[in-house]
Amino acid sequence: MGTRLERLRSRVEDLRVFESPRQRRRVVLHLAVAAVLLGGGALLLRDRLAVLTDAPALRAFVAGYGIWAPAVLVVLQAAQVVLAPVPGQLLAVAAGYLFGVWWGTLYNMVGVTLGSIAAFWLSRQFGRAYVERVVHEDALARFDAVGEEYARSVLFVCFLVPGLPDDVLCFAGGLTRIPLYQLVGLAVVGRLPGFLLANAVGDLAGTGQVGTAAVLAALVLAASVLGYLNRDRLFGLFEGA
Repeated sequence: MGTRLERLRSRVEDLRVFESPRQRRRVVLHLAVAAVLLGGGALLLRDRLAVLTDAPALRAFVAGYGIWAPAVLVVLQAAQVVLAPVPGQLLAVAAGYLFGVWWGTLYNMVGVTLGSIAAFWLSRQFGRAYVERVVHEDALARFDAVGEEYARSVLFVCFLVPGLPDDVLCFAGGLTRIPLYQLVGLAVVGRLPGFLLANAVGDLAGTGQVGTAAVLAALVLAASVLGYLNRDRLFGLFEGA
């Protein structure tokens, strides 16, 4: 009975979103401030917001900024790998809407590749003490339980399967003895299918194929949920090896 209760408690802790009530209050406060700012901005700029629903006009507007438009996307995508303020797939959908599926995918992949290189480098430069400060202990513990010879396989699975903590495990990957060029290759090849699909969702929405975009988005979301729910089982395939 005691073992069963301990397992149940462990599962509840794994599902916990916030580490403490203080962190929950901070997130709620930030969301409230963001909602107020977005609402105020929408009221002030309501006459210009119509362009957001007109993909050709919006793409023409963005194209007016020349190289700076994709450069901003690349920087944001690289930053989200290291800082993780927003899921990279959301930026990918926006990129598909603004730049189309092929250019959007290219810009996104350049960004996530630069971000992955930065995460790997930071990890190797500052060591485990630094990684423990930026990676949740549960995610790091799961990676530590994997046999060294299976580290490449685990990283590739995390990059490939949506819903798994691919960005944070870039830091964990940097602690291994895997050469940097192999780490980058795993990140690029593993992430490409997911980003291509996310960009396709944005491109379909931008070209008026809303129904198809919704179906594809639902499939990607379902795959992400399945990947997240089965994360322990996937890691368990390699633990103790």
